[in-house]
Parts: sequence; C-alpha cells; structure tokens
Amino acid sequence: MDKIWIDKYAENIPGEISQIQYQSIIDLVDHASNKFPKHISFSNLGSSLSFQDTRLYSERLAAYMSSELGIAKGDKVAIMLPNLLSFPVGFFGSLRLGAVVININPLFTSRELKNVLEDCEAETIIVLDKFLPELEPILNDTKISNIIVCRPSDLLSPLMKIVVSSILYFKGDYKSLNKGLISFSDIMNYKNKPPVVSIARDDIALLQYTGGTTGKSKAAVLTHSNLLSNVHQLELWVKSIVKEGQEIIITALPLYHIFSLTVNLLYFYKIGAKNILITNPRNLKDFVKTLSKHRFTVITAVNTLFNLLLTSSKFRNSNFENLKFSVGGGMAVLKSTAKKWKDVTGCSITQGYGLTETSPIVSVNPLSEDFNGSIGLPLPSTDVSIRDDNDQEVALGNTGELCVKGPQVMKEYWNNIDETKKSFTDDGFFKTGDISKIDENGFLYIVDRKKDMIISSGYNVYPNEIEDYVSNHDSVLECGVVGKPDLNRGETIFLYVVKKQKDVTESEIAEYCRSGLTLYKQPKKIIFVNEIPKNNVGKILRRKLRDL
Repeated sequence: MDKIWIDKYAENIPGEISQIQYQSIIDLVDHASNKFPKHISFSNLGSSLSFQDTRLYSERLAAYMSSELGIAKGDKVAIMLPNLLSFPVGFFGSLRLGAVVININPLFTSRELKNVLEDCEAETIIVLDKFLPELEPILNDTKISNIIVCRPSDLLSPLMKIVVSSILYFKGDYKSLNKGLISFSDIMNYKNKPPVVSIARDDIALLQYTGGTTGKSKAAVLTHSNLLSNVHQLELWVKSIVKEGQEIIITALPLYHIFSLTVNLLYFYKIGAKNILITNPRNLKDFVKTLSKHRFTVITAVNTLFNLLLTSSKFRNSNFENLKFSVGGGMAVLKSTAKKWKDVTGCSITQGYGLTETSPIVSVNPLSEDFNGSIGLPLPSTDVSIRDDNDQEVALGNTGELCVKGPQVMKEYWNNIDETKKSFTDDGFFKTGDISKIDENGFLYIVDRKKDMIISSGYNVYPNEIEDYVSNHDSVLECGVVGKPDLNRGETIFLYVVKKQKDVTESEIAEYCRSGLTLYKQPKKIIFVNEIPKNNVGKILRRKLRDL
C-alpha cells in the first residue's frame, strides 16, 4: 500500500534511511567507546563500568575465547544471563570474534534449555552460576564443551562484591559441574590481544528464539545489518529529543529479549547513555530504591512493569522532572495504565510494536503524541500491508493480518525451511500473525493476535478488547481472557481476574461487562485467581491460562 504514514512524520524524519554507518555491531561499539571513554556505560548493583572498561573487558573475553577455546567466526555462543555487568561484556566479546550469539532466557527449565541448545548446536555457553543446575541434566545431550561461569559479583567494586555475595538470591549451587568450569572473573585478567576479525553486514549476529508460547520455539536469524538498520531507524525517530552523552536509561526488561537488546543496549550505547541495569525488577523495594538514586531520562517497560511501579508510593512521590519519554513494548499498553502513568510522572507512554523477527521495531508513535491506543507509524524504510486470509490487501480501515517488509526484517528461521516459507508472502512480506488495521493517517492498531482470536457463536472476539475494558474497573488489578471449547458456541469466553479490592464479586464484574460490552463479547465464566501467568517480559501466557 501507499506509505500514507510518512505525511505524519515529524519534519526532520525522512521516509527512508540512508546507508548504514557501521560495518558491524562491533564497529558501533568501538565508535561509541572511543567517543565516550570516561562516561559510565553500565551501572548495576552499586558498581559501574565506563565505555572504556566495557571495551577492554569485552576484548579480554574475545582474546581468551579465541586463544584458549579456539572460538572463531561463525561459531555459536549461548548467553544465559540476567541483567548484570557481565551481559554486555559477554555479548560484545562474542561478537568481536564474529561468533553467533544465542540469547537464552535464564528462567528456562532443563527441557526448554535442551531444546534450544540442541537446535542451535552451540559449543560454548556463558551462564550464571545460579542456573548451572538446569544445565547439568541435559549437558550430555548437547554439543556444549565450554562453560564460562559468571557470578553476580563479577566486575563489581570490592565492597559490592562482598555485599552481593552475601545475598541468598544470588547464590548458586554448581558443585557437580565444578570440574569443567571456566571462571568469567579469571578471564577478565587475561592480557592477550583479540584477533582482528572481518565482519560483514550480512553475517549472522543472533539466533534469537521466539517466545514459544504457542508451540515449539523457532530461531530468527538476525544479521548485523538487521540490527544496525533498526538502530538507525530508531535514531531518526528520537534524535530531536535525545542528547548524546547525557541520557540515563532504566533497563529493567531483560537484555536477552530483543526489544531491550536493540533499544536499551545497542541504541543507547551508541549515543553514550548511562544504562542502569536492573537485575531483579520483581523486588519492587530495591528497584524503586535504585530508581531514586538516578535522575533517569528514559524508561522502557511493558504494561505489567508500569503497573508494578505505580503500586509503590515511594515511586509515585519521586522526582520525574528529567523524564523525557517512556516506551511501552513487548505487549499492549492498556489505556488505564497509560493514564495513571501520565498522572503520576507527567510523561506519556509512547507505545511501539515489534517482533523478534523484525529486530524488533516495526512502528512507534511520535514522541510528541499523547497515548492514543495505536502502535504508531511504521518506521522509515518500513512497508506494511494489511491482508486477508487469501493474502489480499484489505481496504483502508478494515482488519486483517499485519504483514511487514523492511531492512530490519529477518530473512529466515534457523534450519527451518517450512516455517520460513509459511511466514512470508509470495512478494516478501513477513506475516506477523497479528490482526491489525490502519487508519486514514497511517496509524496502526493491533486488534489482537490472530491465533488468540476467539470465535464465539460465529462472532470474532478479540481478548485484548475485553482485557482493556475490564482492567478499568476500580477493583481489578489485572485480568486475562481466553476462549475454551464449547459444543454450542464453538468457544466460551473465560475471564480471569486478579482482585485489587477483596470484596469485589463475580456478579459485580459481570454487571460491569454487561454495561460496556456487547452481548457476544461478555465473558460467560468469571474466575478469580491470584495471578495471571505471564512470560518474563510480561506477555500473558494464554496457553497456561486455558489450563487453569
């Protein structure tokens, strides 16, 4: 379709990106490290690394892996770490060798870990000691031969090493694997120089596995060019408001997630920002305490994380005068959450949209706009097409599957020809699986996941619409909606509710639904639960919700 959205771009934003400035992600890293050597790059658990430090330690890691482990260009290195100082060092160090990084969710069970390691055939893993018990039972089923073990105390100041080492949460049990382990801390003293590796833009940087909430995980093949293109697209979008070397960003979303990796790690490293890494955002008291120490200018989060912060009186009473923008990604931001956030911070939530397969950003709202419920405008050099089940483009304003084309879009899934073929149209658009529409101004709206859509009595029902409405009830903390098989209706709508007020009743919620939802959208079952099952970035796990 015609790129009608370009007319709504800010004056200084072009419709197309220029040639990528860097040859590789490491070129970006080294350029920033040279430009801001003494600036703080990362802060975590009371300690900091400068840009110069980050480069030095990543070079030591690369040198060790090359000289002592024989890791070379194209070899695969899995990283299983939360947000610690060792993450960017491990990530950049691996890429320096031209290695392919596999980011692994640290909360994976042994079974999930085995599936990923078997699929990618990694021979090296950088892992936190705490998670070694999940690796041990499946080690012989994988090709892993090098285990580099990190501790939360690695790269911390002497005082904070003592403090952190005493915290039970961080203690790991790895006695049974002790024999073949390589200490990350010891590697940081390695003095050899790393080899100079020629990396092309089309070389693979990441095998980034999808969430796997609806089936077996697949790995999106993301090149240096994919990621650098997305960084450049984002840079054009926000350059009018950010200042190089002056921004402070809060990174509570895990860096192993593609949104946080591209936005928080790569883009903000490029502009010399100070990055505050939050290891355990679920510890609200410590999280808010950390926030109070920094006059942060940017925060990225998902709806559930915004909500969590808003429950803290200390957070609500914080000073937000330096906050320039807040970005919501990973899941839909609810209007009720956006309103509360604006009321507390004075700053709107800028909602965007992306996928693992798109590096991830496809669209984002103008920073000058108040929250409007849309996922924004497609980024420069991004094309979108809304298509029906016959792969035909629908009329403007009608709903259909969102299909995307652009330099940030992957070319394939790893070793999965069938899934790759199913995921692209004949003319090269990636099929997102999201039901969407585009208005006359070019703004995109997600109606729901195609595969999450409920068909009840012949009507299409979209869970997000019901969740958005019910979450506005004063006695509802959060909720989730799924369809379950029904012989009469096809599917029955189930609404799961976490109470904010203990005295709220099923009939009260039902009456509220009747007052604002048409008959076929009203839940037939309302069930109160203690929590809504979510993945580590806050997305509702509807498969698990259906099993309740």
